[in-house]
Amino acid sequence: MPVTIGIPKELASGERRVGLVPAVAQKYTKMGYNIVLEQGAGDACYMPDKEFDDITIVSDARQVYEQADVILKVQTPTDNEIDMMAEGKIVIAIMQPHNSHEQVKKMRDNKITSIAMELVPRISRAQSMDVLSSQASAAGYKAVLMGANLSSQFFPMLTTAAGTIRPARVLVIGAGVSGLQAIATARRLGAIVEAYDVRAVTKEQVESLGAKFLQLEVDAESEGGYARELSEAEKHNERNMLADHIAKANVVITTAAIPGRKAPTLIEEEMVERMKPGAVIVDLAAESGGNCTLTEAGKTIDHKGVLIHGPENVPSMLAVNSSEMYAKNLQNLLDLMIVDGELKPDWSDEILDGSLLTHEGKIHHENTRSQIEGES
Repeated sequence: MPVTIGIPKELASGERRVGLVPAVAQKYTKMGYNIVLEQGAGDACYMPDKEFDDITIVSDARQVYEQADVILKVQTPTDNEIDMMAEGKIVIAIMQPHNSHEQVKKMRDNKITSIAMELVPRISRAQSMDVLSSQASAAGYKAVLMGANLSSQFFPMLTTAAGTIRPARVLVIGAGVSGLQAIATARRLGAIVEAYDVRAVTKEQVESLGAKFLQLEVDAESEGGYARELSEAEKHNERNMLADHIAKANVVITTAAIPGRKAPTLIEEEMVERMKPGAVIVDLAAESGGNCTLTEAGKTIDHKGVLIHGPENVPSMLAVNSSEMYAKNLQNLLDLMIVDGELKPDWSDEILDGSLLTHEGKIHHENTRSQIEGES
């Protein structure tokens, strides 16, 4: 029997992305797969049903969950969605297991096989499946546009009949994928850009984009290219060094995050109060607690003339391209799982083993299992 891939409509508030786009759907059908799409699943990202050829469109999500062997989603399935899945179904999504304990337990108890895209190991063989990188590039780009929109001044230097306008100073904290994209975007807009990251290895990348790298005498790179958590002494030195640069910046973009944990606090209230009136902070870590102590997720706060913006689900704001990249990430992962047209996942494969969240009535991901089983 051909593999059937199901794509339901996303239910999370504000989520505009979808797990399948027309170009990828064509590739699936050429491979002989069946596709079941819930009516209107792509409407929010301007991909109406009529753009999908040779697929089955159904009006009820339940039909998707009943007919599909593999369900492709963006956000964690809801309790109701999990109840619609029969034992043994495979669902792939950005699961956020550290924030979705109840859903993880329900998938375990219902013997659903779930794969978390954000848990895909960051190894060279899995680069084409790296959803964190693909979605972070969208976030970094959009963050600078939000900062420019909230700012009360131009980013580039302008020479006018009324005199010369100096370029804005932008500070990007965190030089991962989103930070590097933010640097590149701010430079394209003509700003003077500085950047900081606790991982010394990012210095060359930052400078290659035309920004000045702020150096702290510590290297906090850890496994997988992420930053480890700093010691209290290192945090103190970091804040002292950053404080002066933050005070001079017109726009600060913060991107520092530790997967599965609360975002590190980098900007204290007294540091905000040293900033110029009209300065802007765009905190991309708002959803995981924020890099600024004053950040409120989903809100823009005015603190003594400084605007602190805490956007949520930023990749969804660029729903077209974010969906295109995400759908391609999913396709590359599925290529590992489908052999000769049949669904034959090798759960011992390093990529599948690392991203497997629940399977056969157990929580497979070790960190998630320890968090949940230790709750009570």
